[in-house]
Amino acid sequence: MSVQNPKDRMAVLAALMDQGVVPVFYHPDEEVCINVIQACANGGAKCIEFTNRGDFASHVFLNVTRHFAKADPSVIMGVGSIVDAPTAGLYIANGAKFVVGPLLNPDVAKVCNRRKIPYSPGCGSATEIGYAEELGCEIVKVFPGTQVGGPEFVKAVLGPMPWTRIMPTGGVDPDEASLRTWFGAGIVAAGIGSKLITKEALDAKDWGGIEAKVAETVQLIRKIRGK
Repeated sequence: MSVQNPKDRMAVLAALMDQGVVPVFYHPDEEVCINVIQACANGGAKCIEFTNRGDFASHVFLNVTRHFAKADPSVIMGVGSIVDAPTAGLYIANGAKFVVGPLLNPDVAKVCNRRKIPYSPGCGSATEIGYAEELGCEIVKVFPGTQVGGPEFVKAVLGPMPWTRIMPTGGVDPDEASLRTWFGAGIVAAGIGSKLITKEALDAKDWGGIEAKVAETVQLIRKIRGK
């Protein structure tokens, strides 16, 4: 039996965990977005978190998602910085295949579950993580990663809750020491923004450099996992 939708919830969750690093990115220029996202995909990170942070960001997202639907359907566009259900619904209608937020909102979970879209809410305590899982969240986002307690927090939570899948954002660097510490603590993936897609690379339009950095990070994670 063939898979009817390679971007359903289970396939997206598997892809997120397999690549290990989720590039977190926003830019108001569609052409820049397309080049950066293609560079990330070429580097082995096909799941991209486009953050809902600028004026008319949803319009940029729609046009970029339409582009990849034709140019490279293997790209899995997700949206971040989602705090309310109407915005989640808007992005899902515009093609988002996963939703990430800085906080936990049960109404967002309901919208995502209705459409079988993975939702990773920002959590900062074992209670919030437990509530998110009760709402059906497979991967919870620990945010802000360092301020919440870093790798030690992750390790402490996984002691009594070993079924929990954690993806921190904030405080994870794309270098071996940082990645080894976080993945050693038990995370399944990490969101990384400006330390992966640097301002310098953007200013120079160094798409090849971004691709190389993403590829290096994906390979580092595979090495750390022993794959």
